[in-house]
Amino acid sequence: MHTAYVVVTVLAALMAGFSGIVLLLRVPWIVQGLSDYRVPRSWWTWLGLAKVAGAVGLVAGLFVPLIGVMAGVGLVLYFAGAVITVARARYYAHIPAPLVYAVPVVAALVLGAVAG
Repeated sequence: MHTAYVVVTVLAALMAGFSGIVLLLRVPWIVQGLSDYRVPRSWWTWLGLAKVAGAVGLVAGLFVPLIGVMAGVGLVLYFAGAVITVARARYYAHIPAPLVYAVPVVAALVLGAVAG
């Protein structure tokens, strides 16, 4: 079970980190979505940094479990907020996008609880 936990945690960290980096780099397909969802431009850097910090925290959690749990919970709340933001903007077909990033984080938290 420990191997599955490590693999899923690293995958979740890579996905969250990728998501944060493309936001920080202002990749057009990300920026367009945020604009469509009416997310204030002044939030973009902070949101990207939050995802990158969460990714780093997940990896650190492999060595200090409490950090990983806090990072995982933070990312789950982040992506839940993203789902709410997308739904409020009435882009219902886009709701699966943040869920794709949230599912591995939830899986890492569950596997960490079972393996730990």
